[in-house]
Amino acid sequence: QVQLVESGGGLVQAGGSLRLSCSASGRTFSSYPVGWFRQAPGKEREFVAAITRSGTRTYYGDSVKGRFTISRDNAKNMVYLQMNSLKPEDTAVYYCAARVGYELGIGQNDYRYWGQGTQVTVSS
Repeated sequence: QVQLVESGGGLVQAGGSLRLSCSASGRTFSSYPVGWFRQAPGKEREFVAAITRSGTRTYYGDSVKGRFTISRDNAKNMVYLQMNSLKPEDTAVYYCAARVGYELGIGQNDYRYWGQGTQVTVSS
């Protein structure tokens, strides 16, 4: 069992940056691959990024490649999403999620544990 809490969302102008944090409870956090998803109003939840248990491999959705970076610090039970060159279309609620297993996942159903989300709003 793991509990996740996101933070770091807010309002930023287009072209700006934000860093989201995902804090996890539980001594076995390093056993879980972690992903970030986002959901804009009226749209389906979208895969953003994922990272392996050790942090050695990452994967990104096409819409954020080259702009977002996922990382983790297992000693602190934290996962981060650095978001640069933000665009208005990045506006959404961002969720972190933990997956039971070894491989990365890009579908919602790949992940068992979810945080409550943090709002990111990018103004034009």
